[in-house]
Amino acid sequence: MSKDLILAIDAGTQSVRALLFDARGEAVAKARLPIEPYVSSAPGLAEQNPSVYWEALCQACQQLWAQGATLRDRLAGVALTTQRSTVINVDKDGNPLRPAIVWLDQRRTAKFKPVGGLWGLVFRLSGMTSTVSYLQAEAEANWISTYQPQVWKDTHKYLFLSGYLTQRLVGEFVDSVGCQVGYIPFDYKRQRWSKPWDWKWQAVPIDPHLLVDLVPQGDQLGEITPTAASATGIPAGLPLIATAADKACEVIGAGCLEPSLACLSYGTTATINTTHKRYLEIIPLIPPYPAAIPGAYSLELQIYRGFWMVSWFKQEFGLREQQMAKAIGAEAEALFDELVASAPPGAHGLILQPYWSPGLRFPGPEARGAIIGFGDVHTRAHLYRAILEGLGFALREGAERTTRRSGIPIKALRVVGGGSQSDAAMQITADIFGLPASRSHLYEASALGAALVASVPLGFHPDYPAAVAAMTRPGQLFEPNPAHQALYHELYHRVYKKIYTRLQGLYAEIRAITAE
Repeated sequence: MSKDLILAIDAGTQSVRALLFDARGEAVAKARLPIEPYVSSAPGLAEQNPSVYWEALCQACQQLWAQGATLRDRLAGVALTTQRSTVINVDKDGNPLRPAIVWLDQRRTAKFKPVGGLWGLVFRLSGMTSTVSYLQAEAEANWISTYQPQVWKDTHKYLFLSGYLTQRLVGEFVDSVGCQVGYIPFDYKRQRWSKPWDWKWQAVPIDPHLLVDLVPQGDQLGEITPTAASATGIPAGLPLIATAADKACEVIGAGCLEPSLACLSYGTTATINTTHKRYLEIIPLIPPYPAAIPGAYSLELQIYRGFWMVSWFKQEFGLREQQMAKAIGAEAEALFDELVASAPPGAHGLILQPYWSPGLRFPGPEARGAIIGFGDVHTRAHLYRAILEGLGFALREGAERTTRRSGIPIKALRVVGGGSQSDAAMQITADIFGLPASRSHLYEASALGAALVASVPLGFHPDYPAAVAAMTRPGQLFEPNPAHQALYHELYHRVYKKIYTRLQGLYAEIRAITAE
């Protein structure tokens, strides 16, 4: 029987998905297991039992095989992608020593030992000391070693979720270069563990032996073990191909191989990504992450609580739409698109800046969200539209920073994630950027990207440009409305871009007074 399918496993924040893709990027079969995103034992903490991810992976795969008796026999290989920056401490047998710290976790390590010596002097002279201190405070390894020293002492390997699931599948402590996104001593320019003299070893003091061996994207991580085969139903001996973290796979799954084609992700965190062959830091000390294809970089800017705000609005102000949707058997999101349509572009002057969670240096650690321009004409429809427009403005600012740094203009947009399913959000995006915006042809872009990376070493395509051409294509296209584009252009330059600098001092005062 022909080996014409690739199994792509995508362990995300809210579900684990297993999909079978052919050489054209079509999903032949798929299964999805919802999971609890995290458990919080105290404010700001986000943790999960690592076995939740493994058990959901096994169940999702088993559901696939129930959809066709011959599907397993057609498998050429396996590709794995996972959520980024979720960390797990394990013993020598791969057993977790504590719950996974999920990427949404907000714990911080107070007054960790600062970087000293020559590096400390360099950071002081360059004004980067506060940035490095922020990175140290955010590093999960620093928190565990400080507050749970016995766990740290007993740790055999310090893994990302990708490394944990890889070990469960192939029995080796190994991970993909493309999955190394987080607070670790990783050299993002050379895409390998940092050299001994690098400042990162001071900022996050980890014994190098706690880190796994790294495999470049497209190389083989190992073969599915008999134990993993028994639990998942994946045939033993199949190769597991190194891919990348879910965001990087999403970018390549949307077809964004060239730097002039940007990928917008409308998920819990809203991002704009472009793929480059050259190492560029859009913001000093904030590196580009490894792209899904080997030897490339994914330039990224984030709006941390991006489309989370849509969920927030739905919960706080959307009871009417939720009740109507339930009554007519429709999705509430479709009714929210109607709500957007009831307010004009520009929301009668209601402007929102979506910095509900502060950034490191974009925009800054003191940042807060702002909504200005309220008047008696405004309704919840205007607020909802202002949320979508504010996210568009923030991502446009990210696009302009990327273009200035790279010298390569962005000419078109591909939009992925849950928010991409909203026609209103898509049209607003096209209008604010003044660029054509299209959805990916397949909603499961991250899983498709993982399969695409695996398709070249498995012999489905000769190289990555050919794989992108064969397996990705734009879906519905949204062209800018010239009148709306002109309005947004004025609001963006004359109002939106000035909000943060005008309010920055007040944000700092709020922080000083309230200690929040």
